Amino acid sequence: MEIVLITGATGQLGSALVASLSKDYQIIPTSSVDFDVADFNKTKEYILKKQPDVIIHSAAYTDVDGCENNPDKAFRVNGLGTRNVAVAARQVKAKLFYISTDYVFDGSKIGPYYEYDQPHPLNIYGKSKLFGEESVKEQLNQFFIIRTAWLYGKKGKNFVKTMLELARKKEKLKVVNDQRGTPTYTADLAKQVKELIPTDLYGTYHCTSQGSCTWYEFALEIFRLSGLDVKIEPVTSEEFSRAVKRPKNSVLENYMLKLQGLYLMPHWKESLKRFMGELNLQHELEAQMEEAL
Repeated sequence: MEIVLITGATGQLGSALVASLSKDYQIIPTSSVDFDVADFNKTKEYILKKQPDVIIHSAAYTDVDGCENNPDKAFRVNGLGTRNVAVAARQVKAKLFYISTDYVFDGSKIGPYYEYDQPHPLNIYGKSKLFGEESVKEQLNQFFIIRTAWLYGKKGKNFVKTMLELARKKEKLKVVNDQRGTPTYTADLAKQVKELIPTDLYGTYHCTSQGSCTWYEFALEIFRLSGLDVKIEPVTSEEFSRAVKRPKNSVLENYMLKLQGLYLMPHWKESLKRFMGELNLQHELEAQMEEAL
C-alpha cells in the first residue's frame, strides 16, 4: 500500500483528504506539531524518515489580512515552506501535490482563468502562494499544482458556516455582489486529488466545482437550502470596505482536466445541497447525543 503524507492534515481541506484517502492508502497525517514546514532541516528529517510515495502539501498561512500585515511569515510559510517540502519530496522521489489558489490572479480578466493565463497577484497572500508554485517547479518534475477557490467543508471556518451563524443573530446581512468565483466543497476536491494520484499526468490544474456565482448569490442559495428567512443586501467591494484587495473574478476554468477527459467535480449548487444535508444530519446526531447524556 502506497504511503501518502499530508501536511495541514487537521485543517479544512487536510481533514477531507485524510477521510477520502484512508481506505486506499497508508496515511501519515501531519501538522505543525510534527514539524514546521518553514524549518528546512526538520521538514527534510521528518519526510526522509517517513519515506512517503506521495506528499499532499495543504498546509499554508491562509489569513489574507494577516499575510498583508506579516509578509515575512507569509513568504516563510507559503514560499520557503513549500520549497522545503519540495526539496524533501525530490530526495525521497515522491509525487508532490501543492494546493494553490485563485489569488495568484488579479481578477481583472473578463471570463474564467485558464491554467496558461499569466498570474498577477493583488496581495501578499497571492504572491506568497505563487512563490510556492515557482518553488515546486524549480525543484521537481513529478508535481501537481492544484489551484482551487472558495473552499468550504465540515472542518474549520468557512463562508457557509459564517452565513448560517450570522443568520441566527441578525435579521439583515450585507454581502458582496461584485466578486465572482466558484464555491468548492473540500470533499469533492479531495476526490479530485484522489483521481489524480495514480496518474503521471503532472502539471498545473484548476480544480473547482462547475459553474460560478457571486458571494451574494452564494449566500442566497445557502439560505434557500437552509430554509432560513434572512434579508440580504447586495453591496460592492468598496462598500464592504476591506483593507486588503481581493480579486473580483476568481472563476477558474478546469481546462486541463477537461482536455484529458478526467474527473470533474459537480456543479457548485449540487455540492452545496449535499453539504447542507450532511451538516443537518451532523447537527441532528450531535443533538441526539446530548439528549442521551
